[in-house]
Amino acid sequence: MSRLKVNGEAVEIDADGATPLLWVLREALGLTGAKYSCGIGLCGACTVHIDGQAVRSCVVPLSSIGAEQDVVTIEGLSPDGSHPVQQAWTELDVPQCGYCQPGIIMAVAALLDAHPAPSEADIDTKITNICRCGTFNRVRRGIHRAVEIRQRGRT
Repeated sequence: MSRLKVNGEAVEIDADGATPLLWVLREALGLTGAKYSCGIGLCGACTVHIDGQAVRSCVVPLSSIGAEQDVVTIEGLSPDGSHPVQQAWTELDVPQCGYCQPGIIMAVAALLDAHPAPSEADIDTKITNICRCGTFNRVRRGIHRAVEIRQRGRT
């Protein structure tokens, strides 16, 4: 039995410690926002936060997560869609099919927490998620719009 804190709630999971966090979230907890795509940590569709850091949950074994660590999924980022990244995505109609977008949103949210006004180099380095639809230009515009929304919210 493993104990986790997911989206602010303590949960107990009966799963093998080698089980990837992605499958625990999707299958055991019904949190299907993080998506399965490559299964080897390259594409980023499964991105969640662990203690504020964007991680690829398909390659994180359950046993590596302590009960005191905070796991946040897209469902817990902002249940009402009020997070600046979610607002920017909606305003600019960033996604095309949307499959990869929860992972991209989670990666961008972590980037903006670490770098409130990221440079183009920061974006290039930290946002390595893959979008098969090719919405990368809209993602970049969305990141800049999210920065504006965050700054507006602080004044």
